Amino acid sequence: MKITNDNLIRLAGLSALLGGLCYVFVGIFHPANSPASVTTTTWGTVHVVVSAMSFFGVLGLVGIYARQAVKVGWIGLVGFILLSAWFVLIMGFSFVEAFILPQIATATPAFVDGWMKMFNGGTSSISMGALPTLWTLSAPLYMLGGLLFGIATFRARILPRGAAVLLAVGTVLAPVASKLSLSAMPKIAIPTGLALAWMGYALVTERR
Repeated sequence: MKITNDNLIRLAGLSALLGGLCYVFVGIFHPANSPASVTTTTWGTVHVVVSAMSFFGVLGLVGIYARQAVKVGWIGLVGFILLSAWFVLIMGFSFVEAFILPQIATATPAFVDGWMKMFNGGTSSISMGALPTLWTLSAPLYMLGGLLFGIATFRARILPRGAAVLLAVGTVLAPVASKLSLSAMPKIAIPTGLALAWMGYALVTERR
């Protein structure tokens, strides 16, 4: 395939499509954030998919931004930076959850319990260092980044405006997860995954 700007945008769109579908998969199949889930096959599989979601998502987001960079202005740029930072941060957490937590769950249950309390609340019996602060930081990155990028995409009128609305609404709904059961919390991510996949599909199929 000849390397052109259009082809690079399409490849980025494919990455966004894959990242969005991975996010939907995670929302559907993510087990409850509890120590008992860590050693299950589902836990490992889902968090490998989260790592893939983060990788493809950040690449796809570059293409989505590049396609409309002239139109989205500073709002789109800030949203892009914040949302990209969230993907990078989540990639680090998901790597630990996929490859490290299952291996140490039996030997150091106190660490696993403290890790879960970052998500569910409560006081850890051991020091988690800067990890709780980083996790707390991920919430504003996700919500503000998604909201700003969704608004900018909606105003740019280049990619589907429905996807832009879905992205903005899906990310600002994140606090609702705290009102849900542990098993239902991940479902709140599904709209954002659909929005990312929708934008990626639009890039892949767009006629130049």
